[in-house]
Amino acid sequence: MSVVPVFLYHAVSDRSPSWLARFTVGPRTFVEQLDMIADSGLRVIPLRQLVAALLGGPAVPPRSAVLTFDDGYADFASTVAPLLAARGLPSTLYVTTGALRDAGRTSGRGPFPSVATLSWDQVKELDAAGVEIGGHTTTHPQLDTLSRRSVREEVAGCKRRIEDELGHRVDSFAYPHGYSSRTVRTLVREAGWTSAAAIRGASAFSSDQDDPMRFARLMVQADIGRDRFARWTSGEGAPVAPFSEGLMTRGWRAYRRARAVTGRPYRALPA
Repeated sequence: MSVVPVFLYHAVSDRSPSWLARFTVGPRTFVEQLDMIADSGLRVIPLRQLVAALLGGPAVPPRSAVLTFDDGYADFASTVAPLLAARGLPSTLYVTTGALRDAGRTSGRGPFPSVATLSWDQVKELDAAGVEIGGHTTTHPQLDTLSRRSVREEVAGCKRRIEDELGHRVDSFAYPHGYSSRTVRTLVREAGWTSAAAIRGASAFSSDQDDPMRFARLMVQADIGRDRFARWTSGEGAPVAPFSEGLMTRGWRAYRRARAVTGRPYRALPA
């Protein structure tokens, strides 16, 4: 089995609100991690190349890796994209369409309060520069707690909006919070997405045998030290997908669904 680290980042900034701090790495740390990826001999490939392999196409080269970024924070344009471009590294940016607004504007409302997000003009510029733009729903909900109708609205509406803005088809989707279920995955596929990024447990490696509709990623957080990141670049320190859902995953989903039904939804992010 060929192990493929698919790195997941959120914000790359020296400043972030308290609710986002756990999911933020500083620019200096990000540069160090890019250098560690290069020094380890990993080759960063476009996500679509991994997905093509998972769908039965040519195998990815040995020692391949993928870079992905969730949500659509403004620092992707100001900090991340220039660093990736200078190194010639491909990436996929999953945007939450309901959070995109005027460049640099912050708000106490919406999916990501009190943080600057990308504007549609910036997303179009990134797309033109070669960044793959993917979907991350409209409002960043926990999809596995919603009705089928609401899931369809979130995943299909997101796809239509991005395609209308960019003027071309988009294929890559990421589940908010990493949460999905068999029903959610079926609805995502029916909406026309050909791949979907998940988070298997806290973090896991993808592989050449992974499921394209819930491929695993390694979530890079503020507390990921050099030693652990180095192990990841060596293909160690995390389980390798595919593997079945555990009892804890199913139990956690049942708990969140029960809270949603009783009108006391679990808040993965601040309201």
